[in-house]
Amino acid sequence: MRTDPTVLIVGAGPAGLGCAVALKRCGIENVLILDKSGVGASFEAWPKQMRMLTPAFHSNAFSVVDLNAITPGTSRAKHLHVQHPTGAEYALYLKAVAHQYGLRFLHAEAHSIQRSADGFVVESSRCLLSPRFIIWAAGEFGRPETGGIAGAGLCLHSSKVHDWSALQGEKFTIVGGFESGIDAAIQLVWLGKDVHVISRGEPWAVQSADPGRTLSPFTRDQLKRCICDAPGSLRFYKHADIARVAKVHDGYELTTVDGTLFHSPTRPILATGFRNSMKMVRRNFAWRGDQAVLDEATDESTLTPGLFYSGPSLVHGNAAFGFIYQFRSRFGIIARTIAERMGLEWQEPLRLWRERGFMVENLSCTTDCKRGGTAEAENNPQLFAHAAA
Repeated sequence: MRTDPTVLIVGAGPAGLGCAVALKRCGIENVLILDKSGVGASFEAWPKQMRMLTPAFHSNAFSVVDLNAITPGTSRAKHLHVQHPTGAEYALYLKAVAHQYGLRFLHAEAHSIQRSADGFVVESSRCLLSPRFIIWAAGEFGRPETGGIAGAGLCLHSSKVHDWSALQGEKFTIVGGFESGIDAAIQLVWLGKDVHVISRGEPWAVQSADPGRTLSPFTRDQLKRCICDAPGSLRFYKHADIARVAKVHDGYELTTVDGTLFHSPTRPILATGFRNSMKMVRRNFAWRGDQAVLDEATDESTLTPGLFYSGPSLVHGNAAFGFIYQFRSRFGIIARTIAERMGLEWQEPLRLWRERGFMVENLSCTTDCKRGGTAEAENNPQLFAHAAA
């Protein structure tokens, strides 16, 4: 079987769906979304206690789009009536958008991408596809990063936990002190557990204009309440880089690069992030170190014309687009580029995308803001004094 979509989108998360809607607004109907697990599957796999960091508030009528909405005209607050949705709740919003715009899906996995004379040949787990354009929007939650730790297989990655209350034990060690690590710690401390957080840096004490470098206000608020009121205990170990984990008779031994030892009676929990999904098709992109190089005007591979990227690994210069409300600002850019190459009108169809922050062309402000916000400072050291190492 051979299928010929004009645009193939790999990934049925917010990036893939958001790009698909923008393309359809430009009159590009032959769009197919390829995903092996279904719409919003990564969000459905979140621990049930996890909440979205950004608040939901329906203000579309005043031209201010709800954070984490993936189109200018929808609102997760209006749809869900929840301020900080769970992953499962956000997946319901994504499914509603997919239904509203009549998006088409193929439940399959992309195995390889090859250039052809008039586009691409994509081998999937179900069939061959020959799109003219590809948007790589595969998510990262299903690709946990182990942080280069020897013996990481002995640990439990935080993304593999469906319910924190189901874990057995009274003392837990978490490796990683950013959002997912602190969220795990908060949930366990509220369950009355003794929790130790080991971090390479000190993200709980960083102040920055870049949300990728500091804890969100939501997490900070939850952490303060946890430290003051939760029945369990929490201890931080900063600037401790775990190099290996080993099984010992009474639990697990964690060793830092400088030889410091930590002991955990339960499986260490890794909150060490996720792998860039573009590495699955690495040879189709140019790379600068660990970062894929994309055309700043189009978010297109500089090595493979017609192959675009949308998602949390998007970086241009000093500007990172790791959150939904950041990378959605480029949905209109990709849709416009494809529409132009097909000779289609895009200005009026994408007017709302331009007006409401889904088509940001000038990256200088974003870059300048990131450069200007990198100073680090202690955040309320008295609050954390009794909890930090």
